Amino acid sequence: MTAEEFLRAHTAIAAPALVPEIRLHLATEITPIWQATEAWLAQQGIEPPFWAFAWPGSQAMARLILDQPARVAGRRVLDFAAGCGLAAIAAARAGAALVEAAEIDPLAIAATRLNAALNAAAVEAQTGDVVGAPCRWDLILAGDVCYEAPMTAHILPWLRAMAASGAEVWLADPGRAYLPREGLQELARFTVPVTRELEDRDAREVTIARLLP
Repeated sequence: MTAEEFLRAHTAIAAPALVPEIRLHLATEITPIWQATEAWLAQQGIEPPFWAFAWPGSQAMARLILDQPARVAGRRVLDFAAGCGLAAIAAARAGAALVEAAEIDPLAIAATRLNAALNAAAVEAQTGDVVGAPCRWDLILAGDVCYEAPMTAHILPWLRAMAASGAEVWLADPGRAYLPREGLQELARFTVPVTRELEDRDAREVTIARLLP
């Protein structure tokens, strides 16, 4: 079974609550998809299948992009830690000149490609850690990435370096513990409906901020 066949077998096509105009291959529950992924990979203790859900940060990012496409149109965009590729798809639909999606999880890349095709969106999705790469983008989208201390410590210096190199860097955060407290310029706020399968509440307040160099 290929990655694409696995994804089709274990997800359903649905629209995120805040972005109904985009359809995605999504899981309905975390435990079954997690167990199925471990069984398919024949590997225990894998990272959660983040690619199987439209997380509140990416939903808010996509909503801002679709509501204000002029922020993205004609620009080279990177959806960093893209997950299911929702923000990348929104950027493509908003008229970005180039959209890349970066992920270290090959299943996330497969999900992004499937979802981009489902929405007829031109997205270049590649597996690999782009942290440390030189800046080749005008806008970098980072949705819900500050949920663990090691992850934040790994990515934040590079994202600030990208901002210093001339890229605009957006962080979309629903109140995770490791979001930096300084060097942010707020752009927008959204209330995103969420499920208690994934969160400890029924809605998350998501702030989208520009990361300053």
